[in-house]
Amino acid sequence: MTALKIILIISGALLLWLALIRLIRRFHREPAPSFMGRLLDSDFRRWFQPAAKVIERSGIEPGMTVLELGCGSGAFTTCIARAVGRQGKVYAVDIQSTMLRQVERKLSQPENKELTNIELRQASAYDLPFTDESIDLVCMVTVLQEIPDRGRALRELRRVLKPGGILAVTELLPDPDYPWRSTTVKICQGEGFILDEVLGNLWNYTVRLKKPPPSSSQESFRQAK
Repeated sequence: MTALKIILIISGALLLWLALIRLIRRFHREPAPSFMGRLLDSDFRRWFQPAAKVIERSGIEPGMTVLELGCGSGAFTTCIARAVGRQGKVYAVDIQSTMLRQVERKLSQPENKELTNIELRQASAYDLPFTDESIDLVCMVTVLQEIPDRGRALRELRRVLKPGGILAVTELLPDPDYPWRSTTVKICQGEGFILDEVLGNLWNYTVRLKKPPPSSSQESFRQAK
């Protein structure tokens, strides 16, 4: 058997597997299982999704308060923490305690001991433990499509984001939950977010949106209260 045939067989099997997984996930959405934590936080994964690109495209800057929703095993958490610097803050949130324990182990390693601006929280995307308008930027990397009720989650993110705050949604094509860019934009705009920019390519993109500032009528109502 030639090398070309082997490659074609492997590629075909991979495509068939991804198609099957996508079909299953259409009817049963849930977070990536914790046993995949090591793969998710691996150099191989970051080769596909370089942390520097995710941070740049998301609009993460020094001094920001960032909510990393669905942090998983922390593939990007420490990089985001270094990007916001000592004056910034990162809330690494995941619904699975087993994932957060993997982040804890990562933070205990000598190369990460200086990072004191990360706070881990176990919470659902539907009920975030943050006050209204307290977050500068929400970063989600291959997470949004894992949430069964995406509309409800996006409304909760709007609540905690400051007016003009950024929602950055990053997706990667090998992910079985991968949506088209237009799908991501439509879902987020449907919950009131304003499109800022779409960055990257078909295989690896970031959609950056903003929470609109309050309208004059909303502001008057708020002041009256």
